[in-house]
Amino acid sequence: MNHANLRKALFAAALVAGLGTVPFAQVNAQDATPAAAKADNQTVAGKTDDAWITTKVKSEFATKKAVKGSDISVTTTEGVVALTGTVATAKEKSNAEKIAKAVKGVKSVDASGLTVTAAAK
Repeated sequence: MNHANLRKALFAAALVAGLGTVPFAQVNAQDATPAAAKADNQTVAGKTDDAWITTKVKSEFATKKAVKGSDISVTTTEGVVALTGTVATAKEKSNAEKIAKAVKGVKSVDASGLTVTAAAK
């Protein structure tokens, strides 16, 4: 083999070796980020999804006559339900707390954002 052919062969081998690793580097980079993101979004056995809790509390309010759920906003963070809005009476506020606490997965209920309308106090 002469020097020109040897250089071409070495260059081709280096090119193949260098470019051959690019797809692997891209795959590793792509896989690293979703794995970390997936770990945060995965549901752990026994942990109820916050969105499901919020939906369930709202549906319970809609089916109970003791609470006018349309005036109550519900948010859930790590199983803690926060109720905000207005209710007609202190009894309705108490009923809203009880209904929310009865939903599976609820750790606690914060009803400090619920206000009783001035006329009904």
